[in-house]
Amino acid sequence: MSKFIIKGGTKINGEWKVQGMKNAATPVLAASILTREPVIIHNIPHIKDIHHMLEILEDLGSSLEWTGDHTLKIHTPEIKKHEMDYLLTKRMRSSVLLMGPMLATLGKVRIPEPGGCNIGNRPLDAHFKGFEALGAKVERGQDAYYTITGNDLQGGEIELIEKSVTATENVLMAASRIPSQTIIKNAAQEPHIVCLCDMLSKMGAEISGAGTYEISIKGNSELKGVEFEVIPDQLEIGTIAILAALCGGEIKISPVVSQDMKAVKQALENAGVDVKEENNQWIVKGSKENLKAFVITTAPHPGFPTDLQAPFGLLATQANGSSIINDPMYENRLGYIDELKKMQARAEIKDAHTAEINGPARLKGAALNSLDLRAGATLIIAALIADGETVLNEAENIDRGYERIDERLRALGADITRVE
Repeated sequence: MSKFIIKGGTKINGEWKVQGMKNAATPVLAASILTREPVIIHNIPHIKDIHHMLEILEDLGSSLEWTGDHTLKIHTPEIKKHEMDYLLTKRMRSSVLLMGPMLATLGKVRIPEPGGCNIGNRPLDAHFKGFEALGAKVERGQDAYYTITGNDLQGGEIELIEKSVTATENVLMAASRIPSQTIIKNAAQEPHIVCLCDMLSKMGAEISGAGTYEISIKGNSELKGVEFEVIPDQLEIGTIAILAALCGGEIKISPVVSQDMKAVKQALENAGVDVKEENNQWIVKGSKENLKAFVITTAPHPGFPTDLQAPFGLLATQANGSSIINDPMYENRLGYIDELKKMQARAEIKDAHTAEINGPARLKGAALNSLDLRAGATLIIAALIADGETVLNEAENIDRGYERIDERLRALGADITRVE
């Protein structure tokens, strides 16, 4: 296990190049096995979750070749097995995204319950109901594996039982090889859904309605290879904007897709953060003296993203007044509050979904646990504004979603060291 040693108090300045979005890259990688032709994907981030996904693809029969720093060529002339490796699948939640492509291609897939961050219960019912609506059969064996079979999938009208991003993606990928029309209702609207639809369209599927509650897809049993670029990570943009607000200086963040960031930009401005946008770039200046209390409730896109409520919880510790953070989507996402309290933040977890935070508070360095990916990134920023030294354990959690975060922060002036 590795940890970060962080000394607070330095001013952060410079330019931040945003990496490809983890939550967009994983479904794009999964979709690569829908075709027997080579696929070239640009803007793939070098992070643990991506490397774990690539290990799974290799285990299934894909050949991988890095042709550039963030460009990957994937060729899967044959998916060699229908059962996913237990240990590889347990490493990451996004392994579920291979169910749809494998079912559509092989007619059968066996998968154990996947792993991932411990942020709450995330059942697979929406995925399974979607597959069943296409004509598949789902069984859970005594060995805790799920077996999904469907050799003659048929298009139809599907209303997802919840607005699940990964369930929407799985049904999209399964339907992309069905020649008849499928209509997905109650579909998720996140930018990475649109990204996946763009890729599937370039591969030969006919898709309309991406980014809305209802997506129509007419598939193609012979999808073709494609060259494609992953969208920039909206969550990284939001995280670094808060870093700039609390530690700047000034940070220029790019590239930014404006339409993907509307809810986050509005929330930042409501809290008093100085954000200027020009030429696909955010310029965020240190704003601590202007921060004011706010209320945030997470919601599916186009609402405020659950993955950014922890950084905003930290922002609230520096704002004037009492802020409320409400995350109805997951029951274990407020654990970082207890870590901030170790740093003398004034905060209280009201219930499993709600926290009240009073600011401004002068944070002190402490020994902390990163807990999960987004909490870990939040605690790095907390350490950078705190007095003294912070030891942040379990750096691997943060490596799952942020490429070389310590090196990139040092380039901006941060005092952060990784210790193995």
